Amino acid sequence: MFAALHQRAGVAELVDAPDSKSGFLGSVGSSPTTRTIDCQESFLSQPDNSAEPEYAVEIEGLSKIYGGSNKQAPKHALKDVSLKIRRGSFFGLLGPNGAGKSTLINILAGLVNKTDGSAKIWGHDIDADMRAARRSIGVVPQELNIDPFFTPRELLDLQAGLYGVPEAERQTDEVLEAVGLSDKAEAYTRSLSGGMRRRLLVGKAMVHRPPVLVLDEPSAGVDVDLRRQLWTHVKRMNDEGITVLLTTHYLEEAEALCDEIAIINHGRIVACEPTVDMLGRLDARELQVTLAKPADGVPTELGAYNPVLSAPDCLTVSFAPSKTPARKVLADIEKAGLEVADFSTKESDLEDIFIRLTHDDADDAA
Repeated sequence: MFAALHQRAGVAELVDAPDSKSGFLGSVGSSPTTRTIDCQESFLSQPDNSAEPEYAVEIEGLSKIYGGSNKQAPKHALKDVSLKIRRGSFFGLLGPNGAGKSTLINILAGLVNKTDGSAKIWGHDIDADMRAARRSIGVVPQELNIDPFFTPRELLDLQAGLYGVPEAERQTDEVLEAVGLSDKAEAYTRSLSGGMRRRLLVGKAMVHRPPVLVLDEPSAGVDVDLRRQLWTHVKRMNDEGITVLLTTHYLEEAEALCDEIAIINHGRIVACEPTVDMLGRLDARELQVTLAKPADGVPTELGAYNPVLSAPDCLTVSFAPSKTPARKVLADIEKAGLEVADFSTKESDLEDIFIRLTHDDADDAA
């Protein structure tokens, strides 16, 4: 393991390795060797992932205020945000448009300066240990930032070079295969479809093998089959130990993929907990009943269940499962003179919880 890697240009570096091998730092043996590196190489060399922290991302009291102008007041984009994302987790960050998701990600990526608070990526402070923090994260942005005159292979090789990955250690072909672009490796990116370009962005974020991968709306504009392929690969990466931070407007994706979810609204975290616990927040269930005979109306005896007769033979009622078992609801329907032919239940999903939390928060803010 390397004893030190200074971040100054043109300085002699002491490299201490336990055994002889050839890699990014050249051939080194059991004795320390001295060599000179430049500033770019020290900035872009790969991070040391051997000392794995408990939390892949730690955010404490993070705030961001965008300065105003004569015509516009200052914008408080983030307000005292605190999060801890465990190493190896698949973490979802959800929120409506303008809630602060992209601002938070851009601060972690070094694209936006924070106003207050602190943040660490893989144990590296984004200010005090900026370069190591940058090397520990790969970001798939919302925007398609690719050069139309490069091929996918050239773009991935260039990206790997910018991160200081030696040619012998680059995994360009593997990344292309992983994102389903092997057959387009030599095509100009301007000829790729929107879904292919989105997958190429995922490949660019993977070339330096960061321990933390941030996906900012990665499936936007991707068809169902390609979205499934994308998530299969990302899930495999997560199973192999990569920490994934996902923002998405497809709530069913977050519900299926993420083991922990935070909801942000108006720059504040309004909820953060394991997905299973969050889904249990709403004590509500719908019972959809198909009646054996058409009904002229809803019996008054069922008023406590907020009944809705959407068709003469289709009745929907709502109840709290913690207080009322489904069998009692069915019994009450039959007592009211309605014969049940069939029924199904609908559990509360993440969309219901998302709407409840963001709307409640909006009411509080007002």
